[in-house]
Amino acid sequence: LQKSSAKLLIDPHLPCRAKTNIMFLKTHKTASSTILNILFRFTEKNNLTIALPANQLAHLGYPETFTTRFVEEFQTIGQNYNIMCNHLRFNLLEVQKVMAENTFYFSIVRNPVSQLESSYVYYKDAAPAFRTSKNVNEYLASPMSYYHKVNYKQNIYAKNNMWFDFGYDNNAEDDESYIQAVLQEIEQNFHLILIADYFDESMILLKHMLCWDLDDVIYFKLNSRKEDTVQTLTPESKERVKVWCSLDWKLYLHFNQTFWKRIQEVMGLEELEKEVNSLRARQKELMQTCLSDQRPVEKTHIKDKALMPYQSGAASILSYNLNQDLDNKSLRSCQKIVMPELQYMSYLYALQHPHKKRKQLGFP
Repeated sequence: LQKSSAKLLIDPHLPCRAKTNIMFLKTHKTASSTILNILFRFTEKNNLTIALPANQLAHLGYPETFTTRFVEEFQTIGQNYNIMCNHLRFNLLEVQKVMAENTFYFSIVRNPVSQLESSYVYYKDAAPAFRTSKNVNEYLASPMSYYHKVNYKQNIYAKNNMWFDFGYDNNAEDDESYIQAVLQEIEQNFHLILIADYFDESMILLKHMLCWDLDDVIYFKLNSRKEDTVQTLTPESKERVKVWCSLDWKLYLHFNQTFWKRIQEVMGLEELEKEVNSLRARQKELMQTCLSDQRPVEKTHIKDKALMPYQSGAASILSYNLNQDLDNKSLRSCQKIVMPELQYMSYLYALQHPHKKRKQLGFP
């Protein structure tokens, strides 16, 4: 187990300065693509440096454990990156070589019941354990018939995926003292763990912790999928997830508690509710400005193919159509808030590394 000293850096009574050194551990199927977009926009707006995947990589080496060689130009830039947020498998000592000492570390977790269903649909073709079962309920009725440890590198999405992303063994035994040691270590390594199930509340808490403005955490939901691709779990399946992904379940329960404790310390529930309402009002206002349909549309209805998100598995990933009559400035900021992850990353890569060959995304 690695050791670190991530301690709370905030006093609610002191005026604070916006934090610009930030490491976000992007976990899978936890609304993390939306957070990535927030961080990408913040990077661009404040002219910051970002640790992007090297060469033609789309991730920082995932599912390999992270090392500095996965970061573009680490040899020349060294520890002078402000932001790190692409998918990686957490490895504190290597991340610390890339990020400054005063970096703010945060991540996000989600209820494993809905997280596993989302993974099942999204990674249906990628994970051997999912591929051979008919649907998520069949898989959960007898996961060991489909899940083989030999394939664990291909099957990371099929069991305790969040535990794996944090850098731990997703096939470890559910041993109380081991789990407590890991949870304690995550608390030491990260200043904040958000909860995807309370996304707006999470954005408000993040805004406070980073001393950002409301507009810095405004978002449109990205990488969401069409309703009819969501599979309904039976009550039995829901209970089975908690046993099958017991490490993720305990991770979630623990950080769901620390999240609400932190809310109480930083602002209290009344202030939280006020700010969540402001966030939603501002979001609605921006949707009216930016979007021709006030909601995401399915892939066949996306007019600008440059805004087509990566499509995976059996999930139909939605995107947005922008208003036609936007002035140039509004058009640019509206494009950024709806820009899918791979396109935005590729754009920032070209901006930051103009002499390198552009990322080949393999789709518009």
